Amino acid sequence: MSTISFEAKLYKIGSWTILKLPQEASAQLPSRGMTMVEGTINGFRFQAALEPDGKGSHWFRIDKTMLEAACANVGDTVALEIEPTKEWLEPEVPADVKSALLAVPQAHALWLKITPSARWDWIRWIRATNQAKTRQHRIEVACSKLKHGERRPCCFNRNICSEPLVSKNWVLLEPRQAQEIME
Repeated sequence: MSTISFEAKLYKIGSWTILKLPQEASAQLPSRGMTMVEGTINGFRFQAALEPDGKGSHWFRIDKTMLEAACANVGDTVALEIEPTKEWLEPEVPADVKSALLAVPQAHALWLKITPSARWDWIRWIRATNQAKTRQHRIEVACSKLKHGERRPCCFNRNICSEPLVSKNWVLLEPRQAQEIME
């Protein structure tokens, strides 16, 4: 696959800095779901997990290190060149999920054997809720399913924006919506 070049404006949702890919750039990716990429932002090399935005495009969170290295700020338009990669980054495992897995040895053993892609599916399925009670239930279900040999969650829509901090109805907030919700 060839390099995808584009520009995008950085915006804030709460404390997160977000870069949403233009539709034309996202359409060149191999999947409407989560996709791993490597490339440059204002010349700074990076790897990232592109999350679906719930509307057929993708986005990712820009951390402070990347912002500084790219000499960019919220509101700036940045230049990117990206290429999809088959190498899946390891997901950051939330503390509550990690402790639950450690408490169920068979679940933890399978967790260590499944692919990073499958681990991402579990993490995204668990976090795709606004309710703490539902999240806790999903963690328990995940541990039970992993304990019994199930490698992925059932019936999870991989094309939604599964991060409740930056979405509404599982669609990534637009800059205007984010500002209205935060006010």
